[in-house]
Amino acid sequence: MKLISWNINGIRSILKKGFMDFLKNENPDFLCLQETRAFQEQAELTTPGYTQYWNSAKRAGYSGTAIFTKTTPLNVTCGMGVPKHDDEGRILTLELSDFFLVNVYVPNSKNDLARLPYRSQEWDVDLLKYIKKLEEKKPVVLCGDMNVAHQEIDLANPAANVHNHGFTPEERAGFNNLVEAGLIDTFREFYKDGGHYTWWSPFMNCRKRNIGWRIDYFCISESLRGHLQDAFILPDVMGSDHCPVGILLT
Repeated sequence: MKLISWNINGIRSILKKGFMDFLKNENPDFLCLQETRAFQEQAELTTPGYTQYWNSAKRAGYSGTAIFTKTTPLNVTCGMGVPKHDDEGRILTLELSDFFLVNVYVPNSKNDLARLPYRSQEWDVDLLKYIKKLEEKKPVVLCGDMNVAHQEIDLANPAANVHNHGFTPEERAGFNNLVEAGLIDTFREFYKDGGHYTWWSPFMNCRKRNIGWRIDYFCISESLRGHLQDAFILPDVMGSDHCPVGILLT
């Protein structure tokens, strides 16, 4: 079973940049998208073999998540059931027979860190509660743009970014809380070295120079560890400032 996650930076934009060829060539069982920035009817997107589920923000052209799946889910949930979090379309959950698939687009703390208190003291706290509640029923596969580089190895210039959004102690602690609660960062099960990134600034030729950040993840419940066969990053897939990431599960 192949699962792929990708912050596409706008579904209408990515459709002009080879998205359908990517979907055909990779042929994932589940494709989780973040930052769709559209309502489903605006995309005019036909995906043979896949059912589409969308959670769009109430604000037009902003945020949003979607999942394209070959498997019919038992249930679909938009949001985490906390009203203050659920207007921006940032979380979409499919309940499947063996696990919950949770697709998230975690809020950016902003350049001036204006949204850091909300992100670290409210969103991250409630996301962890939501995941642990789901785990009472069955294991969880959590994926998406987490908007944080967890460790120094996860970005090219850690020393210069300690107090910048995406690498503040508060944001890193939020991700660390997920790990301490039993979720596994799947990529680090296979790759212990640096230089593996999923987002690059569009400025200063950062992507070509591989000056990037790893802020897109697949995390799984401990009980799924024996089913994890591989985790991967697809840095050569273009079309967005992020690249796709994925896992293989049995």
